[in-house]
Amino acid sequence: MIVVPTFREMLAQAKAAIREVDPAEAEREIAAGNAVVLDVREPDEYEQGALPGAVHIPRGTLETTVEGRIPDKSSHVVVYCAAGTRSAFAADTLQKLGYTDVASVIGGFNRWKDEGRNWVSPQSLTPEQRNRYQRHLLLPEIGEVGQLKLLDSRVLLLGAGGLGSPAGLYLAAAGVGTIGIVDMDVVDASNLQRQILHNTDRIGERKVDSAKKTLTLINPDVNVVTHDVRLGADNILDIIDGYDVIVDGTDNFPTRYLVNDASLLKRIPVVHGSIFRFEGQATVFNPYVGPCYRCMIPEPPPADLAPSCSEAGVLGVLPGIIGSIQAIETVKVLLGMGETLQGRLLAYDALEESFRTFKVHRDPQCPACGPEAGEIVIAEYDDLCMPHATAPAAAVAAGD
Repeated sequence: MIVVPTFREMLAQAKAAIREVDPAEAEREIAAGNAVVLDVREPDEYEQGALPGAVHIPRGTLETTVEGRIPDKSSHVVVYCAAGTRSAFAADTLQKLGYTDVASVIGGFNRWKDEGRNWVSPQSLTPEQRNRYQRHLLLPEIGEVGQLKLLDSRVLLLGAGGLGSPAGLYLAAAGVGTIGIVDMDVVDASNLQRQILHNTDRIGERKVDSAKKTLTLINPDVNVVTHDVRLGADNILDIIDGYDVIVDGTDNFPTRYLVNDASLLKRIPVVHGSIFRFEGQATVFNPYVGPCYRCMIPEPPPADLAPSCSEAGVLGVLPGIIGSIQAIETVKVLLGMGETLQGRLLAYDALEESFRTFKVHRDPQCPACGPEAGEIVIAEYDDLCMPHATAPAAAVAAGD
């Protein structure tokens, strides 16, 4: 005869196997700064209030998601639910999964709140947002916390052209809350072969206006801020101020050097992309952590080695590849997820269908970010190269 334990017996067994702490002791352990606070209640309970900084994993999905959310099994984990029952089972489960330092809060959130301890009303997604971003929510590396962070993020696109189009489309679809766009051009029929933010009906419109229409139709959550101006030394610091990441789709060396210097001053990461004929490149410049643009290209090449896309042509699909990579890198930078292309240059050859990665190191003699570098002066660099010089075929190409 098989004897099935009652719920009370199962709860008693779980509590006998774990360490329990009262709210006062839990508060001291959390204040010491060495605890991960884990909330195992249901989403509707969590939305009504939670401990500050808590990691939210409903009890029903704990086994399948906790290792992605709390990868270090030696972490001190303080678990709570509403009244202390689910957290006891959760603590027992965590120990069976290999977590070595787990405690369950006696009385849970209800007792914590009744005793007047600090709690917050966490920001949460609306039902419509949960549906829209559900594929992100299924990823432990993103989840609701990551999606909320994306919605709070601000990304600036330099250019609404070949690279800015796919990058903007995917960043808007991903739920980046604010997307700024800098472009002073108008939509031309020759753009439509690759600049997929625009269409035939918008020929003659300002590119920033056309881009805003497209992005807001994709995702009404996104606030699109337009900058219909020429990016220059007189306005760049004001324009980039407040953004978390700059997506560089510019097509000339003077602007790239200008962006580099301004991003160093403001300490804003730059996700760089460039295209030329059948080749493209991408990297990430993280100010004073990895190399900057001047570390990679100290001086622009001669103009005769750097024909523009309008002179040499570009495969229309190519910016879709590179711009999408820029979007991926931007999301990774915003969420602190994975390994970005910082310190690496990714080179793509469409004819060979090959990717190659090259190391890029910080230059200790770099005049912009090196330890002996002088004060950064924001200035125009049009004298560095001819206006049409965009990139050498073997180095960095245009971002048209």
